[in-house]
Amino acid sequence: MALRNHSTITEFILLGLSVDSHVQVLLFVLFLGIYLFTIMGNLSMLLVIREDPHLHTPMYFFLSHLSFMDFCLSTAIVPKLLENLLSQSKTISVGGCLAQVFFVFDIGGTEVCLLSAMAYDRYAAICHPLLYGRVMNNQLYMQLVWGSWSLGFLDALINIPLTMNLDFCEAKIIHHYSCELPSLFPLSCSDVSTSLTVLVCSTLLHGGGTFFLIFFSYVRIVSTILSISSTSGRSKAFSTCSSHLTALSFFYGSAFLRYLMPTSGSPLELIFSIQYGVVTPLVNPLIYSLKNKEVKNALRRTLGKFLQ
Repeated sequence: MALRNHSTITEFILLGLSVDSHVQVLLFVLFLGIYLFTIMGNLSMLLVIREDPHLHTPMYFFLSHLSFMDFCLSTAIVPKLLENLLSQSKTISVGGCLAQVFFVFDIGGTEVCLLSAMAYDRYAAICHPLLYGRVMNNQLYMQLVWGSWSLGFLDALINIPLTMNLDFCEAKIIHHYSCELPSLFPLSCSDVSTSLTVLVCSTLLHGGGTFFLIFFSYVRIVSTILSISSTSGRSKAFSTCSSHLTALSFFYGSAFLRYLMPTSGSPLELIFSIQYGVVTPLVNPLIYSLKNKEVKNALRRTLGKFLQ
C-alpha cells in the first residue's frame, strides 16, 4: 500500500543542520562523539542495574527501560544524521523516512509514559514509605512498564498508517536533519487535515494524561517534603526525585512543544528536536549516575568485579 501511494516520490532530501562543508565536518565529529558517549552511557547503566542486586528495585527497573529507550531513540536518529553530514545527496527513501517516523514516535511515546510511571514510583516512596513494598509491588511496576510500551506503540499505530496513505507529489525537501511526523505534512499533496487532527489529539491526550499523573505525583511529593520537620530529611527526600525532575524537564517539554508547534523549518524546531532526540539520551545516564549515590556505588562494585 505504501509503495503504491508513494510511487511519484521515492525519496526525500534532508537539508540537515548546515550547508557549509566545514561546519558539517565539525558537526559530524561533535555528533559522533555524542552518539558514542550515549551508547556507552546507556549500555553501562543497563549492565550495572542488571549485575548489581542492590539495584533490583522498581525505581531502577524503570531506569533500565529508560536507558534502553534512550539507546533506541539515539540509534533511530543520529546514524542517519551522521551519514547525511558526510553525504552530498542527503537523501532518505520514503520507506526509510516512514520507518524513522514510526520508531521516533513509538520510542518517544513510551519514554513519556515511563517518566510518568517513575513519578508515581517517587510519590509512593516519599508519601507512603512504610507501604511502598505493598503499593509498588512486582505486578504493578511490571504492568506500568509494559503499559508504557503498549501506549507508545498504540500512539504510533494510530498516527503512522494515516501518513502512509498520504500522496507526496512534488515537494520533497525536509527542512530538518531527521524525519518527524510534523515535517511530512507540508510535503503532501493530499488532504492532511485528518492526519493533523489525529496527531494533535493524540499528542494532547498522551501528553496531557502523563502530565496529569506527573503533576499529581509531584504536588503530593512537595506537600509531603514540606511537612518534614528536619532540614536534612527534606534535603534527602528531595534528592531522591531531583534526578527524575531533571530528566523530565530535558525530554518532556521539548518533545511536547515540538509535536504541537506549527512546522516552519525554524531554528527553534531543530533546537527542540536535538534536545529530546540527541541531548536527552546523552545526559540521562549522567544525571542518574552523578546525582545518585546508589548508582555510583553499584558502578564501583561492578567495575571491581569485572576488573577482578
